[in-house]
Amino acid sequence: MPTRTLSPQTTVERANRLGMEWIPGGEFMMGSNRHYREEAPAHLETVDGFWLDRWPVTNEQFRRFIEETGYVTQAEIAPDAAQYPGADPALLVPASVVFVKPAGRVDMRNFLNWWAFVPGANWRHPTGPESAIAGLEQHPVVHVGFEDATAFVQWAGKALPTEAEWELAARGGLDQTEFAWGDELEPEGRAMANTWQGEFPYENLLGDGFETTSPVGTFPPNGWGLYDMIGNVWEWTTDWYTSGHRKPEEDASCCGGADKRTARERSYDPTVALPIPRKVIKGGSFLCAPNYCRRYRPAARMAQAIDTSTCHLGFRCIVREP
Repeated sequence: MPTRTLSPQTTVERANRLGMEWIPGGEFMMGSNRHYREEAPAHLETVDGFWLDRWPVTNEQFRRFIEETGYVTQAEIAPDAAQYPGADPALLVPASVVFVKPAGRVDMRNFLNWWAFVPGANWRHPTGPESAIAGLEQHPVVHVGFEDATAFVQWAGKALPTEAEWELAARGGLDQTEFAWGDELEPEGRAMANTWQGEFPYENLLGDGFETTSPVGTFPPNGWGLYDMIGNVWEWTTDWYTSGHRKPEEDASCCGGADKRTARERSYDPTVALPIPRKVIKGGSFLCAPNYCRRYRPAARMAQAIDTSTCHLGFRCIVREP
């Protein structure tokens, strides 16, 4: 049976109905040599055009997916003890990672001073079992692991973007500017994204009006009509994380030779007892601050273990041309 090709008008109508914007493909400068070392080296990258969600997937959209499929998220399932030998049984319960603001200055070298593993925290209960998402229907869904995001996009007939696709979209047609809107974080004192103002992690001055997540579309869109590409919540991509933008054959091993491992094998997290592969997340969140994690930029990237969900991580969907 021949493949049916949508006419341009039909494609545009469908994209508008699904809340998506067309991102023209092409060559762009990806990464940065001026910030965190994992963003380097800046290099030319080429991607084809695609449609991308105007904003992150919301609680309302995710609830519809749950109601239609009966899907249960990673944070709502107790970890398999066999996969975590030696783990504290108290940690092998349905839970997720939540930001807890300390009362004052803390040792910034220890992220456990503001992160807590909270039993009962999940997408329905973003800060713990006593919390709810009533009134947060248009906020980004959070506490979604990589498997959860993948399940949603498959249900929606879409996909997750690659790191390069995401970064091209975040730039909004601007070439090598610091932010998605230009080179000033707050032009003329205006908050352009939901980030942290004040001294992280204890002092949030709320200059942008929000302590945690904000409704999608609250802040100005970028040049391609996309909202919240910077700040609000981090977003999953499909790329396995490596320590920079080096090609596999350029990634030296501990013994001085070429590292022949696959990208997935090289995405293990060395800071935990078990090797947990990690994906690239992009965009920063409401927790990114000038004094800590200045990753509210298109070039910025972080590693996220695929078995872990948090209160500041969501996703958006892509549709590629046939």
